[in-house]
Formats: sequence, C-alpha cells, structure tokens
Amino acid sequence: MKAGGQEAGNPWDECFEAAVQLARCAGQIIRKALTEEKHVSTKTSAADLVTETDRLVEDLIVSELRKQFPSHRFIAEEATAAGAKCELTSSPTWIIDPIDGTCNFVHRFPDVAVSIGFAVHRELEFGVVHHCMEERLYTARRGHGAFCNGQRLCVSGETDLSKALILTEIGSKRDPATLKLFLGNMEQLLLAKAHGVRVIGSSTLALCHLAAGAADAYYQFGLHCWDLAAATVIIREAGGTVMDTTGGPLDLMSRRVVAAGTRKMATLVAQALQPISCGRDD
Repeated sequence: MKAGGQEAGNPWDECFEAAVQLARCAGQIIRKALTEEKHVSTKTSAADLVTETDRLVEDLIVSELRKQFPSHRFIAEEATAAGAKCELTSSPTWIIDPIDGTCNFVHRFPDVAVSIGFAVHRELEFGVVHHCMEERLYTARRGHGAFCNGQRLCVSGETDLSKALILTEIGSKRDPATLKLFLGNMEQLLLAKAHGVRVIGSSTLALCHLAAGAADAYYQFGLHCWDLAAATVIIREAGGTVMDTTGGPLDLMSRRVVAAGTRKMATLVAQALQPISCGRDD
C-alpha cells in the first residue's frame, strides 16, 4: 500500500509518490523558516506577499520534478508572477503553490500549506497538500478516495444553508468596490442564517477542511489555479462538489469557485453570491 491509501500499479503512481516526498521535504523547510526572520516583497498589491522561502521551495519542487519527468509542463505561482506563461494544455502538467498562506507565514500564523496538483489532458489526476505546522498530509487520486495521514476523508452531507459553516478568503484585491462585494456576499450568507463564515488565510487548507467534513461549503473570487488544483481532487474524492460560481462546471483558470459537501449546498451558496470580476489565470 502506497502513501495516501493508494495501491501500486496505477498510471501516475511514480508522479504521485514524487509529489508526496517533495511536499514532505518542503514542509520541513517551511516549518524551520516560519520562526526565522523573513525578507518580504509584494507582487500585485500590498496584500499579495512573497518571501525568499516561497521561491526556494518552488525552485526545489520544480527542479526535482524536472529531473524525474523532463517532458512534463509546470504551472507554479512564483514563476507565473515572474512572467512565465500560465497555460493548461493536454500535456502532463504540475500545478504548484509552494506556500499557500504566505501572509500567514510572514506573521507566523500556523495555517500554511504546500500544494501540488497534477493534470493530464486538462483533467486533474491527483492532489497532495501538506499542512506544514500540523504534519497533516492530504492526498487524493482520481477514483481512489481522499485521505489525511492515511485516514479516509468524507465530506459533510449538510444541505440546509441555515445549518452550514462556510469558509472563504478575502484575496489580495482590496479596492473599495471589491471589498463592498466581498462583504455583501458574506452578509447575504449570514442573513440566510448560516452558522458562520470563516476566513483562515489559506484557500488550500480551507478546502481540505471541507474535504474532511469540518465545514460545509467554500466560495471565493480571486483565487488562482495553484490554490485550487490539488484540493479539488481531494474534495471530489471525499465525495464533495467543486463547481463554478455560476453553477456550471469548474473552470480551473476562471479564478472563482464554489465547493461543498453536497451539490444542493453548493447551489444554495452560489445563488447567494454577487460576482466579483478578477480576470483569468490564462
């Protein structure tokens, strides 16, 4: 039995095992760096942060995967920020977020994760997410279930919005119009008597909490494909739904998502939202 409860002999087994080992290695680097002094820069806004550890971890993951799989393509957060093309093709493609929750990392807030997704023919095959500070390894392969440290995950079956705990993230776009829409969406869900709306500072970990049944729904405008790729496989394999905020199929490059334990809950949340324009990744 392999990591994450998977049996040997599946088509992308070697890739999956490489992702698991690199996520663990990256987690060790991040745990050590969390308590150290950091050089912090900004990207698209004052709230869009990057550190030398983001770049170090991304370089480690990508360089090691290139050695093992030289024909594969890569979409990685910091390379994209530096000008690399963000394009999902039919080729085997790694989708990498070296540190999801960089703002948390900068402030030593412990919700920080490494996220490695893998797609072939534009279809997500597996996801690996390592919650660095809690040593939780979330894994899933298409058709083989979702696991946390080898224990199978199962989403919530809640269908009543008035009984739901909902997760979201603010994102780095903070102009007045965007903030008004963001707060308005939160208000609509609270007026619908949702038990609560939570923001933890890591899209990837929030989605993993959903996969584990610790929350009932998640929505966001403004996230990126590297925030979403790995966790999408984990949620789906835990029995959940991941879709576009319009109610249609998920478009990984659209920078918007609704996810929930049930299709009914996802639809109810989507219907309560006003869209926020954030462009596309591609």
